[in-house]
Amino acid sequence: MRLTFLGTGTSFGVPVIGCTCAVCTSADPRDQRTRHAVVVESDDGTRRILVDTPPELRLQLVRAGIARIDAVWFTHCHADHVHGIDDLRAFAMRPEYPLTAYADPECARVLTRKFDYIFDASLRPLPGTSKPELHLEVYHDLQPVQVAGFDVLPLAVPHGTVQAYGFRIGDLGYITDAKSLPDHVVDALRGVKVLVLNALWKGKPHPTHLTVEEAVATAAEIGAERTFLTHLSHRVRHAELVDSLPPGVEPAYDGLTIEI
Repeated sequence: MRLTFLGTGTSFGVPVIGCTCAVCTSADPRDQRTRHAVVVESDDGTRRILVDTPPELRLQLVRAGIARIDAVWFTHCHADHVHGIDDLRAFAMRPEYPLTAYADPECARVLTRKFDYIFDASLRPLPGTSKPELHLEVYHDLQPVQVAGFDVLPLAVPHGTVQAYGFRIGDLGYITDAKSLPDHVVDALRGVKVLVLNALWKGKPHPTHLTVEEAVATAAEIGAERTFLTHLSHRVRHAELVDSLPPGVEPAYDGLTIEI
């Protein structure tokens, strides 16, 4: 199984509009972070799950050379995780589609309301035009579901006024947009070889996200062989994070692919 980080930034992205800080003006390409998305891919490359559809999705997929996906997993319905959904229109005319999209009950309600032109079967595009072709399935916390041939365990985590959903697929644990991990989620993630955690910045706590320090402590509790930090803001520079993190923990960056 392979994991490709398409985007590793926060809702602002990096560089932030109008910001001239050291990270936003950095020449290190690892400091340029688009909004959150990843692709989980089978060993033979025949099955792919796209996780989230951020505003830069088209650019991310083109850059990564990804020409087909088999399913979409939505972690939650905040704008930086869903507002690139129309870019899935590029897949609409292919014979293996419509795609199946997976969302928790609340996110499913938001998607069908906000993007009714996609999910309302009675709304068909005019001749000569297209729209994303998606079939929506609802998943539930701790209830395993098969997605594109992968066995996925949904894991609900607190994220401000909503719940976001990470998952476990075999030896991969993936959590984004969490303020903390409940004990049962930590237990569900024990034994993974690769763990991905959000880590907004260093120092001052944030009301809806883990800080770098909190993510490192959580990673130690779970005990994965390798932990990658994502959803990073412009307050953390990649090279400085590499130097400051303990062994086995490292920052992810856009375009990084790892084997699991």
